[in-house]
Amino acid sequence: METEGQMIQRVMPDLMGLKNILVLNDEAHHCYREKPDADEEEDLKGEERKEAEKNNEAARLWISGLEMVNRKLGVARVIDLSATPFFLSGSGYAEGTLFPWTMSDFSLMDAIECGIVKLPRVPVRDKRAGYEAKQSFPQMILENLKAAGVQQAHKEDRITFTALTPWPGDLVCAEGRYLEGEMDKRAAIFIGPEFGTVQRADLVAAAREAGDSGFDVLIACAFNYEAHATEFSKLGRIPVLKARMNADLHMAEDLKTTSKANLFVIFGEPDITLLPESDGKLRVKVNGVDVFKPQTGEVISDGADGIACWFIDTDYNEESFFVRHAYFLGANDPYSALKTTLKAEIDADAWATLNSDISRPFENPKSGRIAVKVINHLGDEVMKVFKV
Repeated sequence: METEGQMIQRVMPDLMGLKNILVLNDEAHHCYREKPDADEEEDLKGEERKEAEKNNEAARLWISGLEMVNRKLGVARVIDLSATPFFLSGSGYAEGTLFPWTMSDFSLMDAIECGIVKLPRVPVRDKRAGYEAKQSFPQMILENLKAAGVQQAHKEDRITFTALTPWPGDLVCAEGRYLEGEMDKRAAIFIGPEFGTVQRADLVAAAREAGDSGFDVLIACAFNYEAHATEFSKLGRIPVLKARMNADLHMAEDLKTTSKANLFVIFGEPDITLLPESDGKLRVKVNGVDVFKPQTGEVISDGADGIACWFIDTDYNEESFFVRHAYFLGANDPYSALKTTLKAEIDADAWATLNSDISRPFENPKSGRIAVKVINHLGDEVMKVFKV
């Protein structure tokens, strides 16, 4: 029978004689054993059960091999990399539960925006005879937009379309009609790219087109907006509403069983006050979020209660947002929830500096700009840039 040393010599001879090995687990959601006390049967059947058993067996082999390497050579650290850092079906844990050791969440959209990942290009389906035409991305978005409407900060602020029809524009692809009181309103619909970020210039051009065509409002739908687009809310008489699309829309075929209540959300702009300090430093106070009410056409300030957390990049370089300050307002006593989650006592004084709508003091940025990112309780986020 092969010993552990012989196995390492056979499979990984280059590691022999090394110490303090660093392990990078790519696709780390496939690297861990199932929960020891989990029910073997669970609720999986047929192909799903076979797939779970296959995944679990591969994970057992991998983690057993790492443990062997650790015993014989020593593993200094294991770093997990995964686009889906959560437990899989059949692992014995609740499917979709985030790995508790997750340290950084950097999405594909963030990577594309920062230029780390190339913008994916989707090949065009062959439309010759004999090939079935697939529903296009804009068609899929419009279908879901008609069914879901557009949700804002308050439930009563939902825009529900009475009609949504294609429009032969350059950037405006559909005409949406909705009631504002008893008055019929026409909305120009602009849809951003399936993969990528909407720029401020895109919104300006779409708003100009909407005004030339006699629309009352422009509703932009996108997965992500670049920072300077956040500040753009009106062109002449045309209000510009920026709806952030839920990432679930990337999985359109599975949306039949998914709630449509939060597919298109307009979060508004953060209401921020800059507070100069006597020593030349700055503080930031987040007052809430400015929300456009379609029923009245007014912009109102919603309080900080609607904010789950907010972050500051105290020296924004206009390319990437770096979290240098983080604050958690939360709701329903987040301090208690944090203690329960971590199963530990939290330093109340230290927590008080994080559970605040006023930041700690910081130096004036060398770049001349700061950026503030605000996230609500639904996970929708918006960012605003300030020159200081």
